Amino acid sequence: MSPASFQEGAWYTSSYSNGGQNDCVEINHSLAGQVGVRDSKLGTTSPVLAMPAAQWACLLTAVQHGTLPA
Repeated sequence: MSPASFQEGAWYTSSYSNGGQNDCVEINHSLAGQVGVRDSKLGTTSPVLAMPAAQWACLLTAVQHGTLPA
């Protein structure tokens, strides 16, 4: 999947980010059933990690519950 598959204007950072200091990831839900993740510091030049929305939900749950293996 190409990074261009995600709409450029649809990237956003979490409200929990470092005060908008560009120290986090950006997320994009503009492609049905997929989530794009990129480095906010690199913006449009960042590689994009794309995954199915269900896997993104599992990752968020694991992070929230602290169940990711070390």
